[in-house]
Amino acid sequence: MSDETPRVLNHFAGYAFSDRFWSWDGKERASKMRALLRALEEASGAQHYYQVYPAVDGVDFLVWAASKIQGTQDTAEFFDRYARAINPNRAWLQPTGSLWGYTGKSDYSKSDSAQTVDPFNGERRTYLVVYPFVKTSDWYMLSRDARQGMMTEHIRLGKRYKTIRQLLLYSFGLQDQEFVVVYEMEDLPLFSDLVHDLRATEARRYTERDSPLQTAIYRPAEDLLRLWSES
Repeated sequence: MSDETPRVLNHFAGYAFSDRFWSWDGKERASKMRALLRALEEASGAQHYYQVYPAVDGVDFLVWAASKIQGTQDTAEFFDRYARAINPNRAWLQPTGSLWGYTGKSDYSKSDSAQTVDPFNGERRTYLVVYPFVKTSDWYMLSRDARQGMMTEHIRLGKRYKTIRQLLLYSFGLQDQEFVVVYEMEDLPLFSDLVHDLRATEARRYTERDSPLQTAIYRPAEDLLRLWSES
């Protein structure tokens, strides 16, 4: 990855509601959620909201926040703003986990694909799948040509599924994973077919971990409010 490559920090955080939240009536729940979403919208350049439960136990909704990184202090300032948005709500809102990383130039593709996700593009697909990804140590010991050959096969297969968009984030040394892999799609069974096909590629031998997966459903802010405030 080149130092000249523009960076975007993408942050995915899951949240669960406490019993206190469910003790309020629908109007109070909507009021608390509306204030939270207003605060989050001041924390980053783009925010997208997703319903998680019942696709995943223990997580009610997910927030995808993206912020352009132009200076060395921008990441710290993003996390400061984000914490200030979340912290006043911790009595009724429990963070369940977060994944984050930076966009960067691919080692295996010379140009961006038309299937690359743009977090600042307001058009979101219905379904989102996010997961951490770690390759084995042996992968990095292979020659560049060997790795390129396997990744070329991987990329060629992905291009057959033209309606599925992908965002690859780099998080080496920042979290436990090396990458955060993000997919957007309208057809979940088709995405499952893609993952099944990828299991048979040679590069799969060098996957150490690619879980836990989170599958989520896109909800504009007002839809999310209605979903969680219905009595």
